[in-house]
Amino acid sequence: MRAATRTGLSSRTYRPGGYRANVAEQQIAVPRRVAAAIAVGTLLNPLNSSMIAVALVALQRAFGVGLATSSWLVSGFYLAACVGQPLMGRVADRYGPRRVYCAGLAVVLVTGVAALLSPGFGWLVGCRVVQAVGTSAAFPAGLATIRRLAGGRPPAATLATISVTNSTSAALGPVLGGFLVAGAGWRGIFAVNIPLAVVGLVLALWWLPPDGVRRAPASTDLDLPGVALFSATVVGMLGFLLSLSSGPQWWLLAVFPVAAGLFTVRELATTEPFIDLRTLAGHLPLVRALAQQAGVQLVFYAIFYSLPLWLERVRGLSAHSAGLLMLPMAATGVALTPYAAIRVRRSGPRRALLAGCTALVGGALSLLLVDDGTPVLGIVGVGIVLGLPQGFNNIALQAAVYAGAPEGQTGVAAGLFQTCRYLGAIMSTALIGVAYGRDYSSGGLHRVAVFAVGVAVLLAFAAYRTSRTGGARHRSGFSRPRLSGNGTPPGRHRAMPAEST
Repeated sequence: MRAATRTGLSSRTYRPGGYRANVAEQQIAVPRRVAAAIAVGTLLNPLNSSMIAVALVALQRAFGVGLATSSWLVSGFYLAACVGQPLMGRVADRYGPRRVYCAGLAVVLVTGVAALLSPGFGWLVGCRVVQAVGTSAAFPAGLATIRRLAGGRPPAATLATISVTNSTSAALGPVLGGFLVAGAGWRGIFAVNIPLAVVGLVLALWWLPPDGVRRAPASTDLDLPGVALFSATVVGMLGFLLSLSSGPQWWLLAVFPVAAGLFTVRELATTEPFIDLRTLAGHLPLVRALAQQAGVQLVFYAIFYSLPLWLERVRGLSAHSAGLLMLPMAATGVALTPYAAIRVRRSGPRRALLAGCTALVGGALSLLLVDDGTPVLGIVGVGIVLGLPQGFNNIALQAAVYAGAPEGQTGVAAGLFQTCRYLGAIMSTALIGVAYGRDYSSGGLHRVAVFAVGVAVLLAFAAYRTSRTGGARHRSGFSRPRLSGNGTPPGRHRAMPAEST
């Protein structure tokens, strides 16, 4: 009993034959400066994926290209990020998260400068692809750093800080991009990365804990054939989805199963796989969280993309006005995140995810009430309702992936988590193309809403089943740890004192 008390477990929380963890007592605090340094780096990926939307017209004029050609700035970024997130996570797990985090920011800095000197459109696309890989390092490396400090139990406040930063940067990306394009032309959206990367590097070098001695690299450290096959799998699947709006590329659909099969064979055969499929299959909560992430983002982006389209094409609003009407949706999600973090800290991610998915059903249903005659205040109200689930879902899913990641594989798990985000976003664009077709009307918006309601109901049911089956475990929603001789759950990293970071 004394051992349990020394680790923060009181006699009230530790009971013979059962372990009921008091999350607030068990969590090891992550220094705020570490969370701040990580947040600065993680905002770059969502910021760059959203700012580009308002710069496409200026880029088309500057380089004399059409819409289909300029869209490669968006598609290339998405595809590179889908592969880059788990790749950077794997490298962070292997070589140290601080090194990879700083290297990613250095890449962003270099591509920001190179983009300003672009001699042609192809060069600019290349800069965007490399930039996507650089910005993909921060989130998985950041979560791996947090895991080393806090152990296996998710620090809800730290994850909330990252979630708020990412949501805010994604929401304000088009607004910031509009000001930058108006003041500095298309180069402004690339130039802004330079000071942000410099600040991120300085904070990382000052505040992130060192990785320690790097072991000598071996030829098997990085499964390059596995990376190549995973890339082919992702490009085949997502490339086909992206082509649906302009004309299906059926050969990409054929590439996907072949590459996926070869990737599976390779990963099961090698001793140092890029993605350990055997371990992943043994961690069903992690697999479930990744699947839920893809579904939640499919619904969110289907609404997030289709509503501005409807506002501009059907209601005749300007792009600026449509963007302003989307702000209540983002602001509600950001404002609700601290409360959702409290719920996650007290009762675990399962109940928070159930609340978020239930709210997602209500939000999708509210979209059916919008039509050609809905007043502006009504649209604002619908936006607020649509923002409610985001505050819960983002933090709950991050916590679920954090807790479900195998020991030493937090980086690659976080990378897959972000890949699922992009998968949901790209699937949503295919859905919007099918739902609207050439019929830009309230009917097209309602078809998107009906599909969103169906997916949201499935997500809510899955979250309900998970919350019920989680009752056999302790109330915070995590698996029951076994205490070692000194009362510490096995595999727990000792946290670095705040003063030493």
